[in-house]
Amino acid sequence: MRAIWKGSVAFGLVNVPVRLYSATEDHDLELHQVHDADGGRIRYERRCEVCGRKVAYEHIDRAFEQGDRTVVLTDDDLSSLPEESSREIDVLQFVPTDQVDPIMLERSYYLAPEATAKKAYALLRQALVDTDQTAIARFTLRQRTRLGALRVRDDVLTLQRLLWNDEVREPEFDLDTDARVSETEVTMAARLVESLSGDFTPEKFTDDYAEQLEQLVEAKLEHGDDIDTAATFGEASDTGGADVVDLMDALRQSVERARQHQNGGGTPKKTAAKKTAAKKTAAKKTAAKKSSAKKSSAKKTSAKKASAKKTEARKTTASRRRAS
Repeated sequence: MRAIWKGSVAFGLVNVPVRLYSATEDHDLELHQVHDADGGRIRYERRCEVCGRKVAYEHIDRAFEQGDRTVVLTDDDLSSLPEESSREIDVLQFVPTDQVDPIMLERSYYLAPEATAKKAYALLRQALVDTDQTAIARFTLRQRTRLGALRVRDDVLTLQRLLWNDEVREPEFDLDTDARVSETEVTMAARLVESLSGDFTPEKFTDDYAEQLEQLVEAKLEHGDDIDTAATFGEASDTGGADVVDLMDALRQSVERARQHQNGGGTPKKTAAKKTAAKKTAAKKTAAKKSSAKKSSAKKTSAKKASAKKTEARKTTASRRRAS
């Protein structure tokens, strides 16, 4: 694990130097957009709407728009705020744990003590456990002042970001509080709840969509239904310096292609491709369930196919350019 922030926890006159680690992670596969015709990467660029030029990230400031007026905030403006440079998790109050409404909880972080602060860390941890309290603290992370709940989880101090009070919306919809239910219905509902009751074990619940998406990717690799990654960037570019596609140009091209399909009639390529993909789905899902030994063998074969496809992709690209 890599620390994302270093600072200290301050409560009273006690100061505990700590390192901050993300306690959660996203398991979703990272997908990007490609051209359906040749698999080329689709990229977007930062372009100024006034001068029309592409703008490097270091020349981008932030701004707040209010009606017909806009206030531009530079990095120097933001760094002048006292909260921006704070490296302290300032404990404001200790409250009963059950008073922290779960709707206010956001991302969680682990706090690890620096080598010289293990005793002070243990002291704060034990105090929270013995009193069954949660510490409400204020801290700064990624240029934002935040509210947090400091508690103990598995002997580790855990800091959870909290929403500010005005960020929690009130339910503004009609709820029929006069709806009447019979005693029999209440009894049956209670029995249903009892039949489904049990201890919460998070490992029993999995993300079926993420798992099936991974199986689909593996199945495509096994069947050689893939292309060489380098080919998606084109012959004249690489992953580090590829020219990005202007969003407006991409939109204009999409509109033009749609008009051509309408004028020419017939089934668009996407529709035909989707029908073909639908027929392949059942076979691909079955292939995804093969043993790890068969997967290894299939992937070696896929690697050889990828090398051949890379050469073919380049030839195809060259011929299309000559034709255009």
